[in-house]
Amino acid sequence: MIKTIIDKLLGKAPAAPRSRKPRFGKREEVPVQVHGIDPQLVDRRAVDVVQTLKSAGYEAYIVGGAVRDLLLGLRPKDFDVATNATPEQVKSLFRRAFIIGKRFRIVHVVYGRGRENEVIEVSTFRAFLDNSLAEAVSGNERTSKAQLASMKHAVDASGRVLRDNVWGPQDQDATRRDFTINAMYYDPETQIVVDYHNGIADAQKRVLRMIGDPATRYREDPVRIIRAVRFAAKLSGKGFKLEPKSAKPLVECEPLLADVPQSRLFDEMLKLLQTGHALASVAQLKALGLSRGIYPLLDVVMERADHPFVQAALTDTDRRVGEGKPVAPSFLLACVLWQDVKTGWEKKLAQRMHPFPALQEAIDEVFDARIGDVSGRGKLAADMREIWVMQPRFDKRTGATPFSMVAQPRFRAGFDFMRLRADIGEVDESLASWWQEFQQADDGRREDLIAQARDEQRARQRAQQQSEPKVHRVARSRAGREGVTPLQSPQEAEDGSLLDQAAAATHDGTMSDGGAPKKRRRRRRKPGGGGAQADSSSSVS
Repeated sequence: MIKTIIDKLLGKAPAAPRSRKPRFGKREEVPVQVHGIDPQLVDRRAVDVVQTLKSAGYEAYIVGGAVRDLLLGLRPKDFDVATNATPEQVKSLFRRAFIIGKRFRIVHVVYGRGRENEVIEVSTFRAFLDNSLAEAVSGNERTSKAQLASMKHAVDASGRVLRDNVWGPQDQDATRRDFTINAMYYDPETQIVVDYHNGIADAQKRVLRMIGDPATRYREDPVRIIRAVRFAAKLSGKGFKLEPKSAKPLVECEPLLADVPQSRLFDEMLKLLQTGHALASVAQLKALGLSRGIYPLLDVVMERADHPFVQAALTDTDRRVGEGKPVAPSFLLACVLWQDVKTGWEKKLAQRMHPFPALQEAIDEVFDARIGDVSGRGKLAADMREIWVMQPRFDKRTGATPFSMVAQPRFRAGFDFMRLRADIGEVDESLASWWQEFQQADDGRREDLIAQARDEQRARQRAQQQSEPKVHRVARSRAGREGVTPLQSPQEAEDGSLLDQAAAATHDGTMSDGGAPKKRRRRRRKPGGGGAQADSSSSVS
């Protein structure tokens, strides 16, 4: 400012304003003595990818959340690699490698097969480009696919990045990432961590801080709103908190999620609920004011998060992930929507519908109302339907049904669902215990369990019959048969009513007081004659 005043006094022309260039941070190389990453926690396949790329003359580092977790002493679930090689160059170096994506082109390097399958995601360093340098398109990712086909860097009217496939140096790649703790690069060979934005310092302070202006970064990719919640939930147990400046624009920017494809939002919702921090994610959404509006199905989860059954399902999901067991979205969503299915089913039963069609129709209505059009709905819906349809079948424990039940591929999911229902008292605990033992028993023991269930069923039926009030049939007089109202209570019978007269009737039909005429008994005529004799024998003199 003083220089400006002096220039004015001397009559000098004001200097041209400096161009505002993005700051890409200062490169810091942090040695193992400082960051303390344990090499034993690094996946050997990720190391193999890095070594292969470096042997071919490229730069390569483990990057992103894997570095963050390694700094915190955690074993990362997934490993990503960043390199200056293009996707085509990466693909040429590996036997099983596939280029995927249009918005961001990346390479999946695949190791192993079947359940042992492991994917290392390899991305190319990207350039940091301001939105003013990008090509603008009308509409959004869903409506502008034709326009985006030939573009490398494009944004929509709100500033959301629709395509970002412009390659650049490592410092710019670090700047275009979201949080400082996700913008570090680890070389497993030299054990050096490259840090441009004080990510290690923020990790030590337990702070989640967005690189650059938070509102601008959320507009570039609204899904970062959900990622902010997920990271805050995941790391809350380690004492991390979202920086206030990074948290402030979340609610304001939430409407931008309306332009994100439903399939992408569905995937992000599953990451919130199925990465082992479902309960923490629910708590973070409430604390940040994001209980509604992110995704319709997530709204249902938030509404029912305190319901005992949904609470039990979220807790069980976190437990299974913590134990390294697999979790399926169909199971958790079946738990969340069971209340809808059950209510619809009960209404249809009240309308006298047959139980099985009623259940199927209730399920169809729930799918149409809640699931919507998401990727993989067919498989997801089929698995959820199997879980629900099994529930009434668990009540049948005799005959061949138990054997056919345990042979079904989705039996374990259906049983776990019923087990949670028993935990909250929706079904009898003994039923869950019976099925728990049956599925683990040998054939001999299974026959014994079926016999035991059959005996219990018969005992219940006898107890029910004994508890039902007995109906006493009362003999009705001829007058009653002709329209006189019969007596209904034993008390009236004791008072000398027609019930006494009916009880005193003789075997030949004559009443004890002689007031009623005798009944004539007609004998059946014998075949081949004898009619007159029969008639005379039945006459009264």
